[in-house]
Amino acid sequence: MLKGNKGEWSEIYTLLKLLGDKEIYVGDENLNKIPDLLYPIVKILRDESNRNYKYSIKDELIIINENDNEFSIPVTTFKKQAEYLFTQIKEAHGSSFAIPEIEVFLNEIKCSTLKAKSTSKTDIRIVIHDLKTNLQPELGFSIKSQLGSASTLLNAGKTTNFKYKINNCNLSDYEINNINSIDTRSKIKDRLKQLSNYHCEVAFNKTEKEIFGNNLILIDSLLPNILAEMLFLFFTSNISNVKKLVNELEKKNPLNFNISNHHKYYEYKIKKFLTEVALGMMPSKVWNGIYDTTGGYLVVKENGEVLSYHLYNKNKFENYLYHNTKLETASSSRHNFGKVYVENGEKYIKLNLQVRFKK
Repeated sequence: MLKGNKGEWSEIYTLLKLLGDKEIYVGDENLNKIPDLLYPIVKILRDESNRNYKYSIKDELIIINENDNEFSIPVTTFKKQAEYLFTQIKEAHGSSFAIPEIEVFLNEIKCSTLKAKSTSKTDIRIVIHDLKTNLQPELGFSIKSQLGSASTLLNAGKTTNFKYKINNCNLSDYEINNINSIDTRSKIKDRLKQLSNYHCEVAFNKTEKEIFGNNLILIDSLLPNILAEMLFLFFTSNISNVKKLVNELEKKNPLNFNISNHHKYYEYKIKKFLTEVALGMMPSKVWNGIYDTTGGYLVVKENGEVLSYHLYNKNKFENYLYHNTKLETASSSRHNFGKVYVENGEKYIKLNLQVRFKK
């Protein structure tokens, strides 16, 4: 019996929904579909176990090809099954659940697992018909669902810690212990506030892990500094929304860019960062700038609508990431950050970067 969480069941829902709709709409930065920007679907490709399946759309039939063995199922059947599955996912409780009624149909269409076999971030591959160019490109997507809990874009780890040096204050051991003993609900913010009360200056030093820092420099030489400023602002304010944090950076201009001509330095560079993370950059691995086969995201909205964001429409993809992400505080004990410590006679504090999609 197949069991999975809402995000995993959303992958199957996406397959059924798109085949039932026979087309896919592009979304804007506010998760609204753009009425005049849609692509007819030619076929969907799915790899499962040691077999490859093609779901081709021909008029009102879905032609399922399994290693040259073909059979067909009406489009209306996929539409009905997608509607039923959506209702079951919405009403389900618990972290993992089965939907026996849908499993009969999944067996019929040769889906034996909830998650397609993949060695990259790609969850589904779709061949579309571009009406403007008359081309039929194959596009890879990662599926992000709003039916379950919000997913992360950049997962927290010791690899995403930023190291800050504490300057211009001579903290005693008593004062350091006093700061580190703060254990409120917002303890990291409160510890930084206490450092401010002691008239300390906190300045970015470097990323804790060299690989992450070098990955950021590869994207943009000043990106480590910009992210450090954004992260410090997050922990010293009530702002978590990425777009709002960047707006504050644009006003303060901590890196002293020449903004006399109103260049959006911070917005442009943060969008680049979000896009690179979305398409393959990981803090723990050397990033070569080459995207894996994923070129974008499919977003399953709470109302069941599925929207596409892809490098095929680069600006819309970047704007989606920029408008729909936030920073959040991960576990400080697990990732070893948020305490004042002494190293080679100098005092430091580490802050952690985690980026999550908004619900």
